[in-house]
Amino acid sequence: MSIKKIEVIVPPREPHYVGDGFRVHNFIPSAYRLDMHRMDPFIMLDYNSRFYFPPSDKPKGVGVHPHRGFETVTIAYKGRVAHHDSAGGGGIIGEGDVQWMTAASGVLHKEYHEETFSKEGGEFQMVQLWVNLPTKYKMSNPKYQAIANREMSIVKLENNSGLVEIISGEYQRIIGPANTFTPITMLNVKLNSHGEAEFNFPAHFNTALLVIDGEIQVNETAVVPADHFLLFENEGEQFTIKGLEDSTVLVLSGEPINEPIAAHGPFVMNTRQELVQAFQDFQNGMFGFLED
Repeated sequence: MSIKKIEVIVPPREPHYVGDGFRVHNFIPSAYRLDMHRMDPFIMLDYNSRFYFPPSDKPKGVGVHPHRGFETVTIAYKGRVAHHDSAGGGGIIGEGDVQWMTAASGVLHKEYHEETFSKEGGEFQMVQLWVNLPTKYKMSNPKYQAIANREMSIVKLENNSGLVEIISGEYQRIIGPANTFTPITMLNVKLNSHGEAEFNFPAHFNTALLVIDGEIQVNETAVVPADHFLLFENEGEQFTIKGLEDSTVLVLSGEPINEPIAAHGPFVMNTRQELVQAFQDFQNGMFGFLED
């Protein structure tokens, strides 16, 4: 196997607020070379880097909003989020947990700081990804996969290097709990200082990583600090990560869907006509109803 070379290392952009509860750096699709087509099937990545929210009697968050045509994946590192949708779903995403929501044909959704966390305040750190769906699944029924941290598959690395939590896909032949519509690997890699881990993905998969905490070295050459995003070239299969200190890294790799992308706001379809239909369906109440 050949080494997967680095295409670009992207520092965090200036943060902005989504609602009043999520202070995020957007990497996909607005950062340099990270547009939706290049990153397919990962079409959006907002990263709420570690940030202290003071106590608040009214939970901060995002009010009711629609989604159609894709999936949202929320990964909690610090803090807790509550959510509800128009299909009757809801729950709490605690530290270490993942919520994988298939919006597909359409839902109304809201998410906000969990009540106790809001009243107490504290550090908040999360990732939200949007994962595209192939045409044949875009209008399928919405569903949730609530993945508690205790349900994740774990691989302990050799030489006390740390561990790998498998959210989806597989690592060292161990399979993660999330079901995906296309081949997607999503891993939380937790390295001890000087710990190392090796990874192999098909050359044509779009593969990247986000340093959540700490500082790492990739392929024994590039140093990547916390809150930075690294994209690999679509050549080679193998790379290594070394923790220069205790580090947490989100590793993403997915097979491109290679279909047309028509995106506007909360809708990601294949054509402009489908986008117009999505707005019409939303305005006509076909996504259900949910109180703000």
